[in-house]
Amino acid sequence: MRYADDFVIMARFVDDRITGFVERTLEGWFGLTVNRTKTRTVRLNEPGESLDFLGYTFRYDRDLLGRGHRYLNVCPSDKSLQRERDKLREMTGPGKCFLPVRVLIAQINDHLRGWSNYFGCGYPRKAFRRINWFVEERLQRHLQRRSQRPYRLRDKMSWYAQLQHLGLQSL
Repeated sequence: MRYADDFVIMARFVDDRITGFVERTLEGWFGLTVNRTKTRTVRLNEPGESLDFLGYTFRYDRDLLGRGHRYLNVCPSDKSLQRERDKLREMTGPGKCFLPVRVLIAQINDHLRGWSNYFGCGYPRKAFRRINWFVEERLQRHLQRRSQRPYRLRDKMSWYAQLQHLGLQSL
């Protein structure tokens, strides 16, 4: 049996004719089974409504400049951000203390480059800032845990500058 999952139809108006046509088309022509318990209709133009699809959250937000209209905001979903934080925790955990710092940072940069390429559509600025902050915090902890003596920053350098010096690239 084949299923149609991760399927979105966008329309200004949804009634029984559209729903019936889509179900007949998917089940008849394509031979797919529609899971009616998971099927739902979302009205994105209503306040507080959102749709999570393929790692993104779609919702209408107020205009940031205070004008009267709204815009479709597309950003990484909370679930995607949590998965990314879990992956970064795994990459900077205690089991990785044997890796040279520059090698570890190169691996993190490669991983973050791929993640940002996927989630670069829409308005990901806030999500990217959260991930940048999380990576910096994890690397600080990682460097402090690597040895019996605490990691020393170079002369009058901040953690941010030190991590940039070691090769960390921000999103």
